[in-house]
Amino acid sequence: MSSRDVDTVGEVTVGLVVLDGYSTGVADVVRLADGSARPVPGSDAMKRVEESWDAARRIAATGRVYGRSTGVGANRNEDVPTEAAAEHGLRLLRSHAGAIGAELPAREVRAMLAVRANQLLAGGAGLRPTVVTALCEALESGAYPVVNEFGSVGTGDIAALAQVGLALAGEHPWRGATAKVRAPEPQPLDNNDALALISSNALTLGQSALALHELRGLIGATQVVAALSLVAVDGSYEAYAAPVHAARPHRGSTEVARRMREMIGAPDRPTPPLGRIQDPYGFRCVPQIHGPAHDAADALEEVLAVEINAAAENPLICAEDMAAYHHGGFYQAQLALALDHFRLSLTQVARLSTSRLSTLNEPSYTRLRPFLADHEPASSGVMILEYAAGAALGDLRAFSAPASLGHAVLSRGVEEQASFASLAARQTLRACSAYRLVVGCELVAAVRALRQRGLRPDPELPVGRALEIAESVLDADATDRPLTDDVTAAAALLDRFTDIWSGGTA
Repeated sequence: MSSRDVDTVGEVTVGLVVLDGYSTGVADVVRLADGSARPVPGSDAMKRVEESWDAARRIAATGRVYGRSTGVGANRNEDVPTEAAAEHGLRLLRSHAGAIGAELPAREVRAMLAVRANQLLAGGAGLRPTVVTALCEALESGAYPVVNEFGSVGTGDIAALAQVGLALAGEHPWRGATAKVRAPEPQPLDNNDALALISSNALTLGQSALALHELRGLIGATQVVAALSLVAVDGSYEAYAAPVHAARPHRGSTEVARRMREMIGAPDRPTPPLGRIQDPYGFRCVPQIHGPAHDAADALEEVLAVEINAAAENPLICAEDMAAYHHGGFYQAQLALALDHFRLSLTQVARLSTSRLSTLNEPSYTRLRPFLADHEPASSGVMILEYAAGAALGDLRAFSAPASLGHAVLSRGVEEQASFASLAARQTLRACSAYRLVVGCELVAAVRALRQRGLRPDPELPVGRALEIAESVLDADATDRPLTDDVTAAAALLDRFTDIWSGGTA
């Protein structure tokens, strides 16, 4: 069975994602978060969980194991009496379930549950197997625990996961539960389960997976919009010529140039234009700016592929060695840096979109009236879109501030460093909306310019299909009027453009 298998529930066909602790990917997490697939724990993976659970109890019974027979943080040297062990686990969950701020939406919580279930199946946590089953039951039913936004600094999502633990124990509320949608039966969690459950960055990883999935698609869609703008201004194809990128063979840039040639129907070695010598950077530097964003997305996905399938709990229970290894594997430096890099590259792509928008408003490039206005005297046309896009870009720029520059000293100085990967994930999620609006502004202007010039790319080409889709949705009225709805519709269209960029038919 694979993540591509399907199952039928009633009249609805849903996919199956087999959680095995080593091959679950970003797309699988997104499907589970969206409810378009249901999870199935792999049989070999469940065997690992059982072996780890058995080993953990035996190890804790014969020696000092952090969080099981001792306190946590600065209390690590305080022993927990054997007779207090069971209650110690619940006290740990209760004391750490202090996340604050707004409740997270169901999709983000479900992504967290999917990641945590898969990590547990990697077999290093040493907690009871029924917890994995309960997490999968929640994903299948649609019930999800109340989880608040703030509580992590990138060294473990302990507050959010403690809330999950209390919900599993029956002491914390669930959302989405009805007479037909039931939360899992309460779990008898004790000292062998509490830290084992919360020693993870599953919320940060789930949020990162959702953000990467959306933004990777939007970067591809932006190239489709850039192609429409290129056609609208009679742009040169030279910047995408194969020899240019063979001479400087960065992987992402070379692929962007190749895809652009395919979308606009340009040959590998296009003939130089008869008009202007070269275009502004908004057109000439698309491969050099979009390419690094694709590379950054690939690098982020590589980090996520490791972490989603990692047995990163502290301590790591190694059933083979019958040992508990204390370590710092929960520290998310790789993820924080990859997220920061990705957002910075994304901001450059969005900034290039605003450059093309400015060019579309310039008569020397479009041979149309300034701001693509109608023929009424002093009409403003799409002038306001430059301001709106610039405002959205300002938010995007703020979200791109490197979270990894943060610092914290916690728990009486025992934990004297923090990655702030959790902040980086939240910022990346928040970037999605602002990014969409920036590119939506360009799309509105590009389609208006193409309409006013009467340009119709070959409908067999991806750029031609994109124009047909956009014209079926965007209002052709060029009179001065509010453009809010136009940009909203254009921003939504970008999801269909993602399919065009990837080679589909939308």
